[in-house]
Amino acid sequence: MSGTLVIQPLPGIGDMVWHLPHLEAIARTSPDNSVTVLTKRRSRADELFDGSSFVRQVLWLERAQSGEPLCRHDGPLGSWRLAADLRAHAFDAVWILHDSARYALAARLARIPNRIGYGTGRQRWHLNDRRVLDRGARHRPTIEKATSLLGLHGIQIDPTPRYSPTPTAVERVAAAYGSLPRPWLGLGIGSSEPFKQWGAIRFAELTARLRQATGATVFAIGGPSERDIVETIRAVDGADVVSALGLPIGEAAALASACDVVVGNDTGLLNLSAATGVATVGLFGGSPPLTQYTNLATLQPTGGAIYRVDRMSEITTSAVEDAILPLLAKDRPHAAR
Repeated sequence: MSGTLVIQPLPGIGDMVWHLPHLEAIARTSPDNSVTVLTKRRSRADELFDGSSFVRQVLWLERAQSGEPLCRHDGPLGSWRLAADLRAHAFDAVWILHDSARYALAARLARIPNRIGYGTGRQRWHLNDRRVLDRGARHRPTIEKATSLLGLHGIQIDPTPRYSPTPTAVERVAAAYGSLPRPWLGLGIGSSEPFKQWGAIRFAELTARLRQATGATVFAIGGPSERDIVETIRAVDGADVVSALGLPIGEAAALASACDVVVGNDTGLLNLSAATGVATVGLFGGSPPLTQYTNLATLQPTGGAIYRVDRMSEITTSAVEDAILPLLAKDRPHAAR
């Protein structure tokens, strides 16, 4: 195999969603209009790009998360092992959307002839394309760096992520849930960190209020580990929810895009929902609000959110209800169906 490789090693679903415009733009510059993506399994990129027109293959970067045993690409020999794995694909070019020198070294050892990256530190030693960012750019936000790097190569993009579920995913969601009454509200109940979690009781209070006010069908969207949250919500009088846990990424996106509103914690699902274009309300009490989506309304405590400082409880149920109710109006396109 030849072609273009993009290394995007940040582990979350949201991290990959942020880079969708950059991946698509890089693909357009490739001879076959596609890229191979090297990333970590937690990104669920294989599901995210199932049916993609611009990502032809996903390769896994086998690196441990904090507290996990070392993996194939960790440790002093990890770069050599990664190089051996990449060499078999005979890539013509690599874009490294990260500051680490490790991935540039692996690409060099893999004999990838055209190596492009941020170059903000020692990484530039292993790049042979000298269009790199200033060293001071290292601490700029991730997406700013990716957008700037593409600009240095004459690639201008709108960095707003956009994601369209596949027709198959849309059909499966319609078959499973299409008979349920409108309006539809999606709850993004999961969280990767405790300081990003609004809490089951607050989601339950919100569900009960909105069902009483609008008769909405409320979906709890998340992973299998959120079952306890769903049961806690259902235990509150009037807080009936439809469990939509453990869906493949494409179907979760299709369900979110079919909703009239999605509200949730700062997670990959929130990013994915916003990227589909659906009206989205994000709860930011332990992390700074996202700014790249025009259809995302953000709620945060007075004075603003600070990363890892848990102030989620300061976002009141009434404030969230007030943000959602106008979006569930019957004259809106989804709600009227």
